[in-house]
Amino acid sequence: MAKGDPGVTTRGRRAAPRSKRAAVAGEPELVQLLTPEGERIESALGPDGTEYRVDFTDEEYRGLYRDLVLVRKLDAEATALQRQGELGLWASLLGQEAAQVGAGRALRTQDMAFPTYREHGVLYCRGIDPIMPLGLFRGVDQGGWDPNEFKFNMYTIVIGAQTLHAAGYAMGVAMDGKTGGDDGEAVIAFFGDGATSQGDVNESFVWASVFNAPLVFFCQNNQYAISEPLERQTRVPLYKRAAGFGFPGVRVDGNDVLASYAVTRHALDNARHGQGPSLIEAYTYRMGAHTTSDDPTRYRIASEVEAWQAKDPIARMKAFLTKQQIADESFFTEVDEQARTESVHLRERVLAMPDPEPVTMFDHVYPNGSPELDEQRQQFSKYLASFEGSAH
Repeated sequence: MAKGDPGVTTRGRRAAPRSKRAAVAGEPELVQLLTPEGERIESALGPDGTEYRVDFTDEEYRGLYRDLVLVRKLDAEATALQRQGELGLWASLLGQEAAQVGAGRALRTQDMAFPTYREHGVLYCRGIDPIMPLGLFRGVDQGGWDPNEFKFNMYTIVIGAQTLHAAGYAMGVAMDGKTGGDDGEAVIAFFGDGATSQGDVNESFVWASVFNAPLVFFCQNNQYAISEPLERQTRVPLYKRAAGFGFPGVRVDGNDVLASYAVTRHALDNARHGQGPSLIEAYTYRMGAHTTSDDPTRYRIASEVEAWQAKDPIARMKAFLTKQQIADESFFTEVDEQARTESVHLRERVLAMPDPEPVTMFDHVYPNGSPELDEQRQQFSKYLASFEGSAH
């Protein structure tokens, strides 16, 4: 796990002597610490003048690369399982690994995260068994992990709803006096660019702002809300929306794991010290389909995908490790083998999952049941029994 402090000076031999990302024609201004070519940038300035930097050990750099590769491989295995009829649906994170691993590793133990249905990388960083979300999408359980144990809420399918949950939780954290120091608790809510058009998200901005909640809004702008491109969601960069609600916003290169870590750690630390909410726009790209029920070739062209492939988060991290002689080919081979082994094991465990009896859907609706629920269970059991001995 990465443990570097974004406020500590980076070792000079690792970074180019630049203090701010140079503007490139056609490219948005954003915080970047690792270029697509794998060149390190010593520090980068946010729109409010905040200076972002990281100082990782070689082992921590290698750990981030391992996270990226393992998360991508496990995600690819889940996609394959769905295509083979073993999962009902899957929302791939392909292309967004750096944003999720960077943010996930920036969380401290006491911090609470509220995900959508695509935060498999953050889930992995929180130490949750990757089999858990697959049980949800296979239809055998509701997710299975304890949000209080892992400080990671259940996946939320309703677009944007988790931001209100996060706002309420963060308000509770503040009311309980759990902010104001290094041991304070911060909250982070993940959502996509399309969710910014939802009323729930904008309402959560209001609540978090006026109650000074210790909440970081983390928007993964992957350029598409299913088939709707970003220009159908906003006329200004998403991070600038924060100003209208009275809190700061920043755009980070979401394909840069180092910058994603630095910006998120800074925002979380501000929140835990009682400085209120902030908005991070992780500028990235969804390389695959929205979900396995989507066909992205119907609304975007191949050249656009190819342009983003050149900004691949894993390729740039590998280039950096190689150039700086932090890792060699034996390390990359070992990581690939670990990823292959873990993905095969994941597949085997998914296929071994028992199918639950349909009537068990009533078991955990209420702690002690209810007369109405008992009646529904009886009616459903009678309905199921009507198929016994038939060809159905």
